Amino acid sequence: MRVLLILFAILAGGAAALFMQPGLQDMALIAGLGAVASLVLVLVARRPRAPVGPDPQRILVDGSNVMYWQDNTPRLVTLVAVVQHLEWLGYRPLVIFDANAGYLLGGAFRNAQAFGRDLGLPAKFVVVAPRGTPADIILLAKARKKRVPVVSNDRYRDWHTQFPEIRQPGRLVRGGWRDGRVWVDIDAYVPARTAA
Repeated sequence: MRVLLILFAILAGGAAALFMQPGLQDMALIAGLGAVASLVLVLVARRPRAPVGPDPQRILVDGSNVMYWQDNTPRLVTLVAVVQHLEWLGYRPLVIFDANAGYLLGGAFRNAQAFGRDLGLPAKFVVVAPRGTPADIILLAKARKKRVPVVSNDRYRDWHTQFPEIRQPGRLVRGGWRDGRVWVDIDAYVPARTAA
């Protein structure tokens, strides 16, 4: 934005100076048009951005599970495809990883900021579980608190006693990789209606 304002000031000043010089009015016109164009860009850049949709629904993604959907090999491209597909459908994904996910994908630890850059998400939409804490418990606790579905092929059987709601129809959204692209069975999820 600052660069556009500087460009506008230079072009506007140049247009005024050139207009005063005999025989340079054509150059003044070009500089003036450039100033107007840079001013339009400044105004467009300052305009507030529209949200992703009218009210994007939240959805949780088990990053440590979804990254294995293509050929049972951990791949970042698979996860990126799932996130983009969910966003295209109008969802706002929150991706949760085990602490070792970065090592599995690239041989080094990745924090929420690094994964956010990789996935094209703000860091606040990525959670990396602390070492020694299973991501499942964080994921299932958030799913309960926010009352949202979880995208994963994991059945979370070890957690059925603590989180029985995960067994309810539509709480788990399955998916996979078929014919070179991702599929997500999002139609299986029907949001619970709340009393008004």
